[in-house]
Amino acid sequence: MIKRLLLLLIVIVLIFGGLFGWKYLQIRQAMQSRKPPPPPVVAVTRVAQEKWQPYLSAVGSLTAVAGIDISNEIAGKVTAIHFESGNAATQGQLLIELDTSSDEAELDGLLANQRLAKIRFNRLTKLLSSKSVSVSDYDEANALLDEAKALVIAKRVQIDKKKIRAPFNGILGIRAVDVGQFLPVGSNIVSLQALDPIYVDFTLPERELSRLKPGQKVELTVQTYPDRQFSGQLTALNPGVEQNSRSIRVRATLENQDRLLRPGMFAQVQVLVGEPRTVLTLPDTAISYNPYGDSVFIVEPAKQGHLVQRKQIETGSARQGRVEIINGLQLDQQVVSAGQVKLRAGMPVTLDDKPAPGERNTP
Repeated sequence: MIKRLLLLLIVIVLIFGGLFGWKYLQIRQAMQSRKPPPPPVVAVTRVAQEKWQPYLSAVGSLTAVAGIDISNEIAGKVTAIHFESGNAATQGQLLIELDTSSDEAELDGLLANQRLAKIRFNRLTKLLSSKSVSVSDYDEANALLDEAKALVIAKRVQIDKKKIRAPFNGILGIRAVDVGQFLPVGSNIVSLQALDPIYVDFTLPERELSRLKPGQKVELTVQTYPDRQFSGQLTALNPGVEQNSRSIRVRATLENQDRLLRPGMFAQVQVLVGEPRTVLTLPDTAISYNPYGDSVFIVEPAKQGHLVQRKQIETGSARQGRVEIINGLQLDQQVVSAGQVKLRAGMPVTLDDKPAPGERNTP
């Protein structure tokens, strides 16, 4: 019985040993036949040299050189409108007329009184030479004539104020009145904005005051035209620093002949200061940002292909997708610009013949 069990155990061991041995040989053959993975493909770029203009950056708001809501100084009913919404207006152009019928009737009466006062004054002037009237009567007639003239002038001014005109050249807004409408004093009629030139107002920290002076070049962009840059000059600085924010208000003036810039627009402003300086730059996609420092993978030639090594660098300011390299790299040095996540120091790589997607020229 014991012999049978031992024999059965030996058979089982031989069977399982054969199975394990056969499986081991299969796995070993598969491992020997398996090829190592190919080196990862990475996009590369080179350290470039550029000239960067130093500038102070701020956010501002566009303001019209002159902008008002035209209103009436005297109450009255609208009898005529002489403009269309959105049209250009010239200084002195008649915009609307208010009813002047009663004023013109009163003016006729005042003119009649003026003529009568003048006749009486002329008569007393002749009589005064023959001493037929007293000097006091003559003076009284002269005063009455002057009063009559003043009343006529005042009434004509009142009539003229009911003809509302544009006080300066500009662009009219949307009309807010209609013919036949009665306008109380101070009613809003239409807005008028002078658009050329135009101001941009912004603030800068007080520490930058020594770097600011009238005449400096200013460049700005607005969200409406993100691909277009507008230029102007710094024209005014507030004489005092705002105590709450410790900043200084600055104003620049820009030409706006095509009227693309409008009051109230939000603007990104750059005040150019100093002379352009030469810097080394890389695309921001080439830099790995970490709490312990920024780094890049530099590409080094090897016996077969290329290897990458991690290099700590010091970065500066950034502009339009490129970053200033202060320390750690040299001009024309080759670095990885895309695909850093799959890399480690000393790893072989294959260089892509195309640049990183962000650096490719768009058609």
